[in-house]
This record gives sequence, C-alpha cells and structure tokens, in this order.
Amino acid sequence: MSLKHDKKYKKIGIKISEYRLKRKLTQEALANKVGISYSYLTQIEAPNVVKKMSLEVLFDIADALEIDIKDLL
Repeated sequence: MSLKHDKKYKKIGIKISEYRLKRKLTQEALANKVGISYSYLTQIEAPNVVKKMSLEVLFDIADALEIDIKDLL
C-alpha cells in the first residue's frame, strides 16, 4: 500500500469522528445511515489506522453527517 496519502486519510477519519460526535451519533448509528459495517467505520475513524475509502463512501458519510464533503478534506 502506498504511503503517499496516509496523513490525508487519517485527517479525514479524525474529521469524520469529530462531526459524528457533534451530531451525537454512535459509530454504529452512522455506519447504519451510510450503509457500511460498524467495523469499517471504526477503521476509517481510527487515528492510528490508514483505511482507504472510495469517494462514494466519503460522499455517503458527508450526506449522513449533513455536511459538505469539503468539510472533511
């Protein structure tokens, strides 16, 4: 796996977690709204794990959090 964008993926995951907490959603609730597994979301949000995600998933997460996707970048 390329390490080129690791920091960016980690930053996105941290922002997802911050917005999720602001919306008072559990990881399980957000995962259900997005249509992904709880374990996948926990990996995306984990600051010590680099989990790549598709743009489709990123758009779906932004929609579920009711934010513009640019807020995650």
